Amino acid sequence: MSLDVPADLLERAEQGPVDDAEFVACVRTSLPYAYEVVSRVAGDLRSGTDEFADNRIAPPDETARGQLLRAMASDSIRGSLERHFGVKLAFQNCHRVAAFPLAAVGGETYSTFISTRAQLLNQNPELRNC
Repeated sequence: MSLDVPADLLERAEQGPVDDAEFVACVRTSLPYAYEVVSRVAGDLRSGTDEFADNRIAPPDETARGQLLRAMASDSIRGSLERHFGVKLAFQNCHRVAAFPLAAVGGETYSTFISTRAQLLNQNPELRNC
């Protein structure tokens, strides 16, 4: 299970749509490591001058790795985090999450980061089991 959904939120979801803020709060509580990584790279992007910001620190344990993989693999979780932080997320390997400005999507830097070549070049033996 990806998220620990509070009973009241589940009940509201059964009745109809829930807003992004409620969903993001559920993600933040359920997947704290993933939320922290995304929050950090989004903050680094806003405070820096680089074209993107990324995480190159491996998760501290398998629980954290699982959280990050679940967040990045779910369209709804990933999309809500992108809307919440106002960024486009990109993902390589088991921990390299990058935040790009929305305007960068389709541009050279973003396209290079998400390319098959970049994925291949970011492989190494330590990441084989991630």
